Amino acid sequence: MHTRSLFAAVFSAVLVTTALSACSGDATEDDATGSITVWSLESQTDRVQATQKIADQFTAQTGIQVKIVATDENQFTSLITSAAAAGQLPDVIGALPLAAVAQMASNDLLDTDAAKAVVDELGRGTFSPRALELTAQDGNQLAVPSDGWAQLLFYRKDLFDKAGLAAPDTFDKIRAAAQRLNTGGVAGITMANVPNDAFTEQTFENFALGNGCEMVDDQKNVLLDSPQCVAVFQLYQDLFKNWSVPGAQDVDTTRATYFAGKAAMVVWSSFLLDEMAGLRNDALPTCPECKADPAFLAKNSGIVTAVAGPDGQPAQFGEITSWAVTKDGPSTDQSRKFVAYMMNEGYTGWLGIAPEGKFPVRKGNQADPAKFTNAWNTLPAGVDTRKPLAEAYPAPVLEALRTSPDTFKRWALPQKQGALLGATLGELPVPKAVNALTGGELDPAGAAKRAADDVRAIQKSLN
Repeated sequence: MHTRSLFAAVFSAVLVTTALSACSGDATEDDATGSITVWSLESQTDRVQATQKIADQFTAQTGIQVKIVATDENQFTSLITSAAAAGQLPDVIGALPLAAVAQMASNDLLDTDAAKAVVDELGRGTFSPRALELTAQDGNQLAVPSDGWAQLLFYRKDLFDKAGLAAPDTFDKIRAAAQRLNTGGVAGITMANVPNDAFTEQTFENFALGNGCEMVDDQKNVLLDSPQCVAVFQLYQDLFKNWSVPGAQDVDTTRATYFAGKAAMVVWSSFLLDEMAGLRNDALPTCPECKADPAFLAKNSGIVTAVAGPDGQPAQFGEITSWAVTKDGPSTDQSRKFVAYMMNEGYTGWLGIAPEGKFPVRKGNQADPAKFTNAWNTLPAGVDTRKPLAEAYPAPVLEALRTSPDTFKRWALPQKQGALLGATLGELPVPKAVNALTGGELDPAGAAKRAADDVRAIQKSLN
C-alpha cells in the first residue's frame, strides 16, 4: 500500500537468506517442534513487534512456535518466487494484497483448502461478503481476508458549506467544486500524477470504477481505451489543467498541500485519518487554523467513499489484505490454527496495529455478530499521539469507513484476471499514461490508447 514505510533495499537483499533459512526445516522437524514461519508485509518495526506479540500469545495458548519475518512489499514477488523455486515457502503470509493473492494462486502456491477450512470454522456469515468474493475464484477460497483500507476523496466541508456546494460524489460535482474553490491561493483539488507510483493507479482506478471503466472484460479484452475510460482521462485532464497543483504530485505532496490548507479536495487513502487528526508528529497539518487546533482539518473535512461518473454507478477502490496458507507446507494444521487465531482471539490486536488502515472484514463471531466492528470504534489510532478515531471524527464518518469494505470494487479480479492486474502494478502503464496526459504530451484519447496498448503487451507476455 502506498503509505506503508518500507525497509531499505539492503535489508531486502539479506531477507531472502533470512526468510529461507527460517523455513528450511524438513517436515519431521517442524512437526516435532510445532513451529511455523510467517512472512508479514506489515514490515514497519513497530508493526512487526506488535504482530510477534500476538503470535507469542498464540504460542502460549497452543504451544506452536511462530516466527514473524518482516517482508518488504516491493520485494515480495522476487522473494516468493525464490522461495518457491527452492522449495522453501513460508507456512503463512500476512497482510497480502489482492493482486499478490491472485499471483500466488496463478502459480499454484496457495492451500485453498486450508483457507476454506478457516473461513468455515469461523463462520462464513461473519465475514464481509465482498471481502470473501474478492479473495475467491472459481469456487475456491484463495486466502482468508483479514482487513481493508479505502481510497477516499477528502474535502473541506467548511469551504463547501460556505460556497453552498454539495458533497463531491460525482464527476460533475467534483468539476464544479474544483472550479468554484480554486481561488485565493487554494487549489480546487490535488491528486497524484507521478508515473512510477501505484498511488497514481489507485487514484485513477477509484474514479474509473465509478464510471464503468474496466481494465478487461470477461473475454479478457482490454477496455482501457473504451469511451468510459476516455471520460476518466478527460476528468483527470480537466482537473489538472484548470484547478489543481501544477507539476509532479505524489503521496507526499498531495498530503502536504491539503494539510497546508492549499487545496479544497484531495484523493488519498484512509491512512490519512490519524495524520489529519494531528496524531503523527512527522506529518502534522500545517494550515493557518491548525496552529491553534491541530485537529482543525479533521473537524472540517468531509469524506466521500464512492464516486460516480456519468456512465457508471457509485464505486470505490479499496484494498483487502489477507492471510494466506502456502501449499504443501509441512505444518498445514498449525498454520490453519494460527490464521484462525489471528482472525478471532488475536483479531482486535491485529486491527489495533493501524485501525485507520485496517477496517474489519470479519464483523464479529456467532455469539456477538458486531464484536469486532464495535471494538474497532474504540481502538487507539496514531503514532506519536494515540486516541480512538471516534474522538476525532463523527459517527457517520466512522460508519461509512467501517462498512466500506462491503462495497469495494477492483479492476480485473471479477474477470479472473488477477495475474494481469499484478503484472500491471509492476510496470504501471496507467500512471505512465496519466503522467503523459497531465504533462501535455497526450490528450485523453491518446492517453487511454497508450494505457490500453501497454496492458495488451503485458497481457501477451503472460500468455
